[in-house]
Amino acid sequence: MNIIVNGGTRGIGRKIVDYLAQDTSNLLFVTGRNKEVLATLSSRYKNVKSFVLDISHFDSQKEKLSQSVFSCFKSVDILINMAGFLIAKDFLEMTNDEGRLIMETNFFGPASLIRVLKPMMTSGSHIVNISSMGGFQGSAKYAGLSYYSASKAALACLTECLAVEFAGSGVSVNCLALGAVQTEMLEEAFPGHKAPVDAEQMAEFISGFALSGNKFFNGKILPVAIGNP
Repeated sequence: MNIIVNGGTRGIGRKIVDYLAQDTSNLLFVTGRNKEVLATLSSRYKNVKSFVLDISHFDSQKEKLSQSVFSCFKSVDILINMAGFLIAKDFLEMTNDEGRLIMETNFFGPASLIRVLKPMMTSGSHIVNISSMGGFQGSAKYAGLSYYSASKAALACLTECLAVEFAGSGVSVNCLALGAVQTEMLEEAFPGHKAPVDAEQMAEFISGFALSGNKFFNGKILPVAIGNP
């Protein structure tokens, strides 16, 4: 499988890379902002290539990213959009620049990446967008997470729309809305909260879903949550 993990340098994304790279028949292309972590992954696993990417400034890096992907893969079987960014702050205190940064990272960046990679996908390819229960309609909402939740809701809705647009090509698009997982991001949003699931457990689930979930689902927003938060 040719697999791209967008946002694979920390938390669940990092664990997904560790899990999928164990199967040497998988070839992984991993993006993220942490150059040192990406270098470590590429040196640890012979089947991992990496590209330093700040997804919030995607357009300025689009051409170099495209060239790098094209040099590694002739086609893309799986895209996992893990990259996420959170600022925990009350809505009235949030600046427009902070709100735009959240939206660029969590919505516009992943959407732009899909647009670049779609021509490399064939029937059977699978796009997995990672959302949050905060962006899941009807779920509990929390103060300080308005922009983050809205950005994840936008990504979830995009999933449904693209599943319709891509149906003729056989490319499936699904979205996993994650509940509380013990990560740095959870600690930033809810200091001291202990989640019932750790990053490694969730990474194993997401990896398995990315590999075979498109056999059973398309255009679905699936809640994956024991606790919320």
